[in-house]
Amino acid sequence: MSRLMRFDARALRLLIIGSGLGWSVAFVLIALLHQLELYGDGAMFSYAVAVQDVWAFHWHNISGRSSVFLLSLLPAETIVGLTGKPWTGIIAYGFLFYVAPLVGLLLTFAADRSRGRFIFLGACGSTALLCPLIFGFPTEMCMAHALFWPVLAVCHYAKRTWSGAALVFFAELALAFTHEGALVLLAAIVATLAPRGLRDAAFVRAAISFIIVLALAFISKIVLPPDDYYAGVLRRAALHFFDPDIFKVEVVILSLASLAAYGIILAALSLVSPARASLYSVGILLAILSFYWLRFDHSVLASSRYYLRTALVIGTPILGAAAALAAMTGDGLVLARFAKLQHALTSPSDLTLRAWGGAFLVVLVIHVVETEKFVAAWTSYRAAIAALATGQASDPRLGDSRFVSSQRISPGLAPLAWFSTIPYLSVIATDFSPNRLVIDPAGNYFWLSCATATANRDAARVVPVEARELVRTYSCLHR
Repeated sequence: MSRLMRFDARALRLLIIGSGLGWSVAFVLIALLHQLELYGDGAMFSYAVAVQDVWAFHWHNISGRSSVFLLSLLPAETIVGLTGKPWTGIIAYGFLFYVAPLVGLLLTFAADRSRGRFIFLGACGSTALLCPLIFGFPTEMCMAHALFWPVLAVCHYAKRTWSGAALVFFAELALAFTHEGALVLLAAIVATLAPRGLRDAAFVRAAISFIIVLALAFISKIVLPPDDYYAGVLRRAALHFFDPDIFKVEVVILSLASLAAYGIILAALSLVSPARASLYSVGILLAILSFYWLRFDHSVLASSRYYLRTALVIGTPILGAAAALAAMTGDGLVLARFAKLQHALTSPSDLTLRAWGGAFLVVLVIHVVETEKFVAAWTSYRAAIAALATGQASDPRLGDSRFVSSQRISPGLAPLAWFSTIPYLSVIATDFSPNRLVIDPAGNYFWLSCATATANRDAARVVPVEARELVRTYSCLHR
């Protein structure tokens, strides 16, 4: 391998690892600085933490996501009880949730024993390429992605002892109970072990653990079924999880179009200057994208961040399989059927490396710009909700003179709306002292039953009872 090849391979590796770690740190800093734990469903989750009723409010309906409850929401709620300060718990929830990608990368680095740490490299690449698509919306798939990579490494490289088998089981269990989609990720992990041999200890223990975990996931649905109101909602959500229309959003279209344009430009320039074609192609494409963003683009990737969790369920196993194949190559295990692919993953040509690096940079830039646009819009939206909640405007037609319509906000901020959680955001954004509860008149999804909201109002909590009474009034009008 030439000196230039070694430099290029090392440079691409550093780019991928640096981007993955950089994004994972940025997630925490940006989220806490801009209170992204309050966006979308996060407003209701944060409110539940503040009033110390996370399980009763919602999590008993989604027992299959108990790992997220145990790792982020329960500790945050406990902190509220210990400190008597709702905001301390909300910040703790935001930190514990958004630090998951960073913790996942650190655990993957520790568990990955492959030569070249290809699984860790895949984890960094996946974090940089996929996670920015959903960043800001507190979907449990974020934590599923964070756990997928260390579980993949553990299943491949845990010691072949009883303690190793126990580690594999509990790792799979934690992943399976982050989100129902995590069962797809777990099945993919077991599949990556099959090439090692169906009688190989690593495959056998992972497969047995998977079967037990599946049984436990099924039992949890029987023992802790969702309320009647949520059963239908969850069923409909599951049926639309893989709807192709999910990907008909500006960022996906822009990314695919940009990569296609990059490929065309690269192919053309390679005929003239092969050595510098990737560099020139990236420069030309970024110039075109800059012109587009400054003159024509008015989109904000906001509510679609929730639905793009499907991209993680599809993309993560693909990247995981590639990382596992590369790791096997490093271990000296070359598979006849995948030999060419393994060689391409571990020993790409100089031009291929440069092409990959350019494509990776293009996607990174798109993610950075889209994140900046989203954060700026969210900051304005949160301020607008707070202004409505502290004002005197009222819309009694919504059911109470203390309610005000969210439609009073500028239409330009409409993409940031998540109708079902606006009331909870209006309470938190005013430091739990709203004059009005902000309501979306078109809302048709209501988190709390009258009984649950009433019980919370009557309980001893650190959040002022006046705020909890507003939420109770709203809930009792609808459930």
